[in-house]
Amino acid sequence: MIVSLGVLISACGIFSDDEVEQPRELVDIDASVELEELWTANIGNGQGDSYLHLGPSIDGQYIYAAANNGEVYSLNKETGDRQWQRDTDDVISGAIGVGGGMVVYGTLDAQVVALDADNGDELWRSSVSSEILAAPQTDGRRVVAQTVDGRLLALDAENGEQVWAYESSVPALSLRGSSKPIITGNTVVSGFANGMVAALDATDGFIMWEERVAVPQGRYDIERIIDIDGDPVLIGGTVYVGSFQGNLMGLDLQSGRIVWGMPGSTYRSLTLGLGNVYWANSESHLFAVQNNTDSEVWENDDLRLRRVTSPVAFNNYLAVGDFEGYLHLLSQIDGRIVGRTRVDSDGLRSNIVADGRMLYVYGNSGRLVAYRLP
Repeated sequence: MIVSLGVLISACGIFSDDEVEQPRELVDIDASVELEELWTANIGNGQGDSYLHLGPSIDGQYIYAAANNGEVYSLNKETGDRQWQRDTDDVISGAIGVGGGMVVYGTLDAQVVALDADNGDELWRSSVSSEILAAPQTDGRRVVAQTVDGRLLALDAENGEQVWAYESSVPALSLRGSSKPIITGNTVVSGFANGMVAALDATDGFIMWEERVAVPQGRYDIERIIDIDGDPVLIGGTVYVGSFQGNLMGLDLQSGRIVWGMPGSTYRSLTLGLGNVYWANSESHLFAVQNNTDSEVWENDDLRLRRVTSPVAFNNYLAVGDFEGYLHLLSQIDGRIVGRTRVDSDGLRSNIVADGRMLYVYGNSGRLVAYRLP
């Protein structure tokens, strides 16, 4: 059974005076950073009516984005000019990956679809075992995708035929979401709803290592949820990952050996900068922890329960979005909110993309906005 975060928060009992605690109201800030809006594009119906995380991806000079109603766009990342648009008949639920000259996405009716990155023409589509909620990834040789039934599948990028499959156990109850796999060299790394991270050989699916990030605790299924929904992040030779109601860990890419770890509950991705690991816990408190230690540098609870996106390191700042559609900039040094702008009144859910001095923010309604530090 898959549950949304809102249902989970209510069920877990975050209460105040016998009523569910409400998200913290925003207070005025003394802004010291003003982002410059460069361009805006409308991408179909955006996230649609389901709890999806359809994030954009950058490759070279272009940014690619997809909407739940099947629209896929390629835009010049500097100007927002449209390279191409395709109106597919798909209900897109996992988007978007790009690499090796192709754009790939997953659908609600269990298909992986590959388009030509230059013109949007369909190259192939392949049926898989169940729906896909995270963006497939490709290096031009393999396309890898995680399905909600706990499988990680590798497809031949030439024709979409399945090459290998890895199966993980699926808990009785889990969050609605999946971890996006990463491909680096000849290694595929992904996290799963059972709290495991696995690294596999991209050629044949040979298991290089498996490591448990979290162990289920408690009597009831809802207490035992330990999903890894945040995407693994590779920095140097270390894979950083966190689990819900579990731990944060840094794992050696080659061996899976734990090189850093601490308790923490998150359903978002981690990020690094200025010698710190940054993360948002399941109550949307933001933290900076000195890398390779459990020493807390700062904590900011100004956005408590505002369902923030994964923090993204951006120059000397962290960028996060929230459920009311505000984009917040925090100082990496002390965690103060130093800038804020509203992007989409329907909210922000998909991860923000940073590229040099540029930020790309994709709102729930389908509004894609490019910002630049002045």
